[in-house]
Amino acid sequence: MTEGMVIIGAGECGGRAALTLRDLGFEGQVTLVGDEPHLPYERPPLSKEAMTSAAPVIKAIASDELLAERSIRHIHSVRAVAIDRAAHVVRLSDGSSLSYDKLLLATGSVPRKLPMPGLGGRCVYLRTFNDALAIRAHLSAGNRVAIIGGGFIGLELAASARKLGATVTVLEAQPRILMRGVPSEIAEIIHKSHEAEGVKVLTGQDIIAIADDGAEVRITLADGREIVADLAVIGIGAVPVTALAAEAGLAIDNGIAVDGTLRTDDPDIFAAGDCCSFPLTVYGGRRVRLEAWRNAQEQGALAAKNMMGANEAHAAVPWFWSDQYGLTLQIAGLSDEGRSIVRRDLDDGAFILFHLTEDGRLVAASGIGPGNAVARDIRLAEMLIAKRASAAPEALGSQTVKLKSLLVA
Repeated sequence: MTEGMVIIGAGECGGRAALTLRDLGFEGQVTLVGDEPHLPYERPPLSKEAMTSAAPVIKAIASDELLAERSIRHIHSVRAVAIDRAAHVVRLSDGSSLSYDKLLLATGSVPRKLPMPGLGGRCVYLRTFNDALAIRAHLSAGNRVAIIGGGFIGLELAASARKLGATVTVLEAQPRILMRGVPSEIAEIIHKSHEAEGVKVLTGQDIIAIADDGAEVRITLADGREIVADLAVIGIGAVPVTALAAEAGLAIDNGIAVDGTLRTDDPDIFAAGDCCSFPLTVYGGRRVRLEAWRNAQEQGALAAKNMMGANEAHAAVPWFWSDQYGLTLQIAGLSDEGRSIVRRDLDDGAFILFHLTEDGRLVAASGIGPGNAVARDIRLAEMLIAKRASAAPEALGSQTVKLKSLLVA
């Protein structure tokens, strides 16, 4: 190789890919391009520690010293604006160009915009560390915060805002919070925990108007109620960043379409993380796009291996987590798979729901409890899912049967 590896996107996925290339012994040029001024950093803390810490700091994936030691060139505060696939060149927003042998697109996702008039400077989104700092300035006693969207980000932010004393209202258009990917039994517990902490949670609520006059935000609901807030944070999902790939003629399918090795339809271009959709082997090749911290880590590392010629297929089981009010939610697999749900009660009110196919194969496990109460069983369930194992419902539901024994069997 003469030009080396170029990675577009200096987040969790891109940063891990750059480091993995060096870990695997790649000696050519490695260039990491990001549009933020910061070092590559982890995003999960943005809705939690970055909100509640006395002095928020970025949780960097690598320091300047480590990047220099690994001879990883980090170009920050610029965007990739075009890919010339024939010439193997990426053009940047500062007018410069980068040549590549292999290119990784780790462009991530951006918040889905609320398509309504009336949104001003007090209607904001959370994506970057700078966004987090701006929101945090409003999270104090006496301030009113409206969170539009009852998904993970919105609820974690609600918990942080309450910890700091703000008055919080969560507005969710769906019949319940966490409609996507979380069983209703677990969503109900999280809903009640928010109400117990003083959060007003309104579900099934359509917004018909928003008025942001620069001093406060007035949100009018379909039933005529009006929510007045000092700040409205919009968290209604995310969309993959695909424009660069699409303009280069790469296939798009709910994200940049890649095969099992994370390769696009151009043999020299890969995509990984939030921006790509890929076939999940453990679910019969079902094409999915995952917005998850661990998936970004795993795919960044796998993309690096395959850019070096490994040709290894993605085989990991999806895994998600969230911490709110001392409760930890963990999910292994895709909880919309399977039809039969078996409950396993643990200590301290914790429990796990197992999702089974009609023939008894375990396809997902969803757990909630204080601290790490469900962590071990969820990890074992993840291993069972990866092995496409079947298990008797009574064994899964019994607290006296160790899941490790099912794994050995």
